[in-house]
Amino acid sequence: MEEWFKFSWEALGAICISALGIYISVILMTRICGKRSFSKMSSFDFAMTVAIGSIIATTILSKTVSLWDGIIGVVVVYLLQLGAAFIRRNDAVKKVMDNKPLLLMDGPIILEDNLRKGRVAESDLRAKLREANITELSEVKAVVFETTGDISVLHKSHNRPVEDFLMEDVARN
Repeated sequence: MEEWFKFSWEALGAICISALGIYISVILMTRICGKRSFSKMSSFDFAMTVAIGSIIATTILSKTVSLWDGIIGVVVVYLLQLGAAFIRRNDAVKKVMDNKPLLLMDGPIILEDNLRKGRVAESDLRAKLREANITELSEVKAVVFETTGDISVLHKSHNRPVEDFLMEDVARN
């Protein structure tokens, strides 16, 4: 327990150098691979964010992981992300890898089965409707549970139908 409170200038220097090195490598890889690396488009993007965070923390704070080990880990995770993005261009692979958006409300009708499928509580739906400034269910054109876990509310305010393109990949049941 005494080790927890131990301070050394050598350890402080190692942490600072590791933090700077891994920080620079993450910035470089993000510039090379693009901002998509940290988007929240799919479960693979989420895994990428968690993995990079873990590598950063481990590299900075662990005495058993060298700066080079951390940089190699960062590069490998970015390459995996690029590979996943590349193979997701194939529609069959994309169906396996990505979640499908799910319709939670069709107009003012709450689709209870889809709430259960998406594991969305009715209270969460109500909160999203309030957040979208919905004061009556009749104002809703559609509510979609997106692949990212976000909930989108489409308003009825402009009396035009929702274009098919916007609802093309949304599971209705």
